Amino acid sequence: MSIAAAIDTLRQADDYAALIAASNRLGTDPLQVQGPGGNTSLKDGEAMWIKASGTWLAHARDRDMMVPCNTGVLRRALEAEAPEAPEMEAFVVGDANPLGLRPSIETAVHAALDWPVVLHTHCVATIALAICRDGRERIAAALPNERVAFVPYVKPGWDLALAIRKAADRETRIVVLGNHGLVVSGPTVAEAEGLLRMVSATLQPASVRGSMAAAPALEDRLRGTGWIAAPDPITHALALDPVRLETAVGATLYPDHLIFLGPGCRQVLEHAPPADTGGAPRKLLLFPGLGAAIPADATASDLALARCLGDVLARVPDEAELMRLSPEEEAALLDWDAEKYRQSLNRAAP
Repeated sequence: MSIAAAIDTLRQADDYAALIAASNRLGTDPLQVQGPGGNTSLKDGEAMWIKASGTWLAHARDRDMMVPCNTGVLRRALEAEAPEAPEMEAFVVGDANPLGLRPSIETAVHAALDWPVVLHTHCVATIALAICRDGRERIAAALPNERVAFVPYVKPGWDLALAIRKAADRETRIVVLGNHGLVVSGPTVAEAEGLLRMVSATLQPASVRGSMAAAPALEDRLRGTGWIAAPDPITHALALDPVRLETAVGATLYPDHLIFLGPGCRQVLEHAPPADTGGAPRKLLLFPGLGAAIPADATASDLALARCLGDVLARVPDEAELMRLSPEEEAALLDWDAEKYRQSLNRAAP
């Protein structure tokens, strides 16, 4: 069978429709996916359908966002541990991609796993443990009866795919990505999604720190600055809870925060101007005792990631020592063409 025929046959399979439905469910759950984050795939042999870069899983039912790929050459490059990442666009089956969509940044990750279905989310309960210095141990203790591969942070995409191949074997179905998120696999969409839901529920802490309303004075503080109060009370808690404020301020904790909100968070002290100065711009400012602010022209992706940080830090274990991205790791993401593409789609979004 030709690759074009295999791609078409796979799209007609029952599990393709199931993948679209599961993608929509995950994409509309902010505790799993935020904005254009996360990706899903279905493959059979060398044929694979994978979510397009920069698209929202929440829109999976409404628009065509899956990209057809020939993974045979890609998997052989992974098996050879080629040090340089090939362009993922080279593996797109062009005739079946009339919209010219780019495959997900994580296409190589999906190709590296042997299971037919792969689901990758930025599950906040998982991230809350995966940013801990002892995250591997905490996750192993929470899932003692599961085979879990823990992969310390590496740059998403090719480097991550190579690291997963070393950490996981053919039977591994759960992969936790340090400072990044969760990957689960399975023979069917139903089994993979069921496993993902089980892992997420198991890693959810018994108690979650609550939301907090912004102080009325925040609106006065921001008037005429080009900044507005963040819409989600869980985001304001980052500035109102001293414990969360201390944790939030500092270097980046996971990639999508960096891509959409800039490096880390800036604390704005009393009477200081909210305008950011120096380095890459930040889109989340924390005013201690008042609340959190975002640019007035923030996109839907920016808003989703602002809420995400609140959701993550509401679940971080007490007294946990956190791992953060280094300046070199931040620079590698900001200078990456694949992420610049996602940033351009974010800026163009209504």
